[in-house]
Amino acid sequence: MSSAINRMLFVCTAIIIAFAAFAENSAPYPRITEEAFKSCVPFFKCDSTIPLEARIVQEWDNKNSLRQKIVFRGAQGFLVPGLFEIPKQGEKPYPLVLLLHGWSGSKANWYEDNNFISGGIMRKALLESGYAVLALDAATHGERSNEIDYLHVNPFEDPAAPLRSNYFSFAEICIQTVKDYQRALDYIAGRDEIDMNRIGLIGYSMGGMHSFFMLAAEPRLKMAVACVPPLLTLGGSTASPVDYSRGIGDKPLLMLMGRKDELYEFAPMESSYHAYIERPTTKIIWYDRGHELGPIYVPDALAWIKEYL
Repeated sequence: MSSAINRMLFVCTAIIIAFAAFAENSAPYPRITEEAFKSCVPFFKCDSTIPLEARIVQEWDNKNSLRQKIVFRGAQGFLVPGLFEIPKQGEKPYPLVLLLHGWSGSKANWYEDNNFISGGIMRKALLESGYAVLALDAATHGERSNEIDYLHVNPFEDPAAPLRSNYFSFAEICIQTVKDYQRALDYIAGRDEIDMNRIGLIGYSMGGMHSFFMLAAEPRLKMAVACVPPLLTLGGSTASPVDYSRGIGDKPLLMLMGRKDELYEFAPMESSYHAYIERPTTKIIWYDRGHELGPIYVPDALAWIKEYL
């Protein structure tokens, strides 16, 4: 009898331990207080009095769109290059979708069809639906690698390279990129092609993380689609998107996530969505994919943008 009781106690204990571990893994990510959030938002404040010095440096008159390469002065003095594309169908002013690439990528990712983010497929779907698009290089990325002495953001051992490789922290890169997109909107506001009351965003990976910062810091942004964004960033709360979920408000936000993504776990991500983000104007869709969603996400992203922009 005592042996049976002992076995029962062992099983019950094992179940309790397993449930406790599951509950811990299922808990939402920690989030800073409302007061701390309000103190962090000014990090993204951009000085609009700094001259933009914006200009068009190249133009492509395509069959279905007009594409321009623009450059302007960023908030820290660096020149920021971007690709601005306007559809030829429909009538101006057009709604505008900002395109934010991922870590180690560039604005060019949105001009390649079958790359990691299926960027060209997404961009062309937007243009065909009558949306203008704007893609910048994030700080230290793409043509802006001069900001880190032309090193790659993923350092590798090169005896010919300077000894210093980590010129900016991840938080600094995020903050600068958000400021640069705000500067870009200042430039766009001075043109007549865009309806400034219809500005949206789609970001992939790091770009998806930036969407949380943009929603909190930029009132001209009306909605966003965030693809596979890790919500918790190691190394400082100033770059953890979960903290800026407080700034979403009633702005529509769609999260497109990979259940097999190696950059986050399903359970705490799902719990964080329900705890901090879920409301009538938000939605999360899970795909049986990893960090590379493939073109499967494009119809869902486009449908959300059409509904809310």
